[in-house]
Amino acid sequence: MFVRTIAAVIAMFAALIMGASVASAAPAKYTHAQATAQLRAAGITWSSSGGCSDRNRPNCTSFEQVNQTSIAGAKTFKSASGCALNITGGTETGHASGTYSHWNGYKLDYSLSSCVTNYIKSRFSSIGGNKWKSNSGNIYYLESNHWDVTYYNCGGC
Repeated sequence: MFVRTIAAVIAMFAALIMGASVASAAPAKYTHAQATAQLRAAGITWSSSGGCSDRNRPNCTSFEQVNQTSIAGAKTFKSASGCALNITGGTETGHASGTYSHWNGYKLDYSLSSCVTNYIKSRFSSIGGNKWKSNSGNIYYLESNHWDVTYYNCGGC
């Protein structure tokens, strides 16, 4: 077993040196029900201007097809900051497109609060343009009325 593992690692590095790419698996996803169960258990709230969770309506807040790492990142943030956390945007339509988008499950929007803002600005590195980067590489962007957070990983969960 050990010899096969070493052989696989050597083959991977050889492929990288030769210019080949190593495929990465698609992120694991949650259904809306699975995500809300995780959030509820962590004491994280969510709200919707339309009072709905339909992914295809921009005034809803949906977690359908959200990345598991995004939900874990929200839980990590709440635990580390000690702040009350309310999510106002998930995977619903109406946000900007792109690989690391809301629709693709990488982004969550948080309500503004002094606790959340003070934690981000005092603990993360300012990278300009109203953006802060956590030590784990996640990006927190202060928009006019909320925090737009891109979770590349779970934030050290």
